[in-house]
Amino acid sequence: MSKLLKAIRLDASDAHVFPVAAEPGDWVIPGTFAFRAYTPEGLEGKVRQAFVSGFLSLETFGWSTLATPAEISGEEQERLVDRLAQHFVDEHGAPSVDAARGVAEAEIADAMELAEELDLNALLAIQREIDDEGAIHERFHLVTPPEDAPHARIWDVSGDA
Repeated sequence: MSKLLKAIRLDASDAHVFPVAAEPGDWVIPGTFAFRAYTPEGLEGKVRQAFVSGFLSLETFGWSTLATPAEISGEEQERLVDRLAQHFVDEHGAPSVDAARGVAEAEIADAMELAEELDLNALLAIQREIDDEGAIHERFHLVTPPEDAPHARIWDVSGDA
C-alpha cells in the first residue's frame, strides 16, 4: 500500500502560530505553491510562520509543523487529488478542476515519494526560505530526540493505601 503524510500535533502550538492549523490526522503535503505570490516583505506574522515551517492540510487547508507517513488507499488518494484540484480553482485561479488535476496529482505524488522513504511513525519537518532572486527553497529533516535526553517520568506507581 502507498504512503502519504499526515499532520501530527505534539502540543497546541500550531493552533497559535499559524493562520489556520491543520487538524491532527489530516493528510498533508508540503504546499509550497501557496506562497508563490509572496515577496519576503509580504511574509509576516502567522503567514511567515506557515511559510517557514508548515505542511499544508488537504482537509482544512491549515498548516502543521510536523508530518508523519501513513498508509493511504487509492480511493482516498483520488479523493485528495479532487479536493486539491478544487482548491486550485477556488484559491489559486486555476480555470477548471480538469485543468488543475494534473498539478494536484503531481503535488500529491511528490508528497507520496517523500513519505515512501520514511518509516512509519517518523516525524518530518520542513524549512523554507526565499533567496535573493526570489526563489523558494525547501528542505526536509527528520525530527529525533537528542540521544542524551532522559525520558520524562509521567506517573508513579504506588501501593494500595
